[in-house]
This record gives sequence, C-alpha cells and structure tokens, in this order.
Amino acid sequence: MKKNIANIIICPVCRNDLDKKIEKEDEESIIAGNLYCKKCNIYYPVENKIANMLPPNVRYIF
Repeated sequence: MKKNIANIIICPVCRNDLDKKIEKEDEESIIAGNLYCKKCNIYYPVENKIANMLPPNVRYIF
C-alpha cells in the first residue's frame, strides 16, 4: 500500500481516521502492518503491500 494512500484512507465502518502500525516498509510503500481505527477498535491488516479493508464481519467468509 502506498504511504500517501494510507494517509487519506478512512475506516469503512465509521469513517474515522486510521492510525498506521507499520511492521515492514520500503521507501514508498507499507509492506506489512495494520491500519487501526481507535473508535471501532478494529485492525485492518496490510500484507504484501495490500490492505484488507473489509469489515471484520465479512473479512473471512471467502
């Protein structure tokens, strides 16, 4: 996920801003980590530069 996109993305549940918890990054991208919504107490994982922004109740259906 590009770092500039991570700065403007919001929680899909409540539309609140998200905090970044970066585990691995390069110059332009977040490779691994989480985006966290303080209001909902929900973590959105980032793996292999891809953020899973599905709400938790539908995230693991597929």
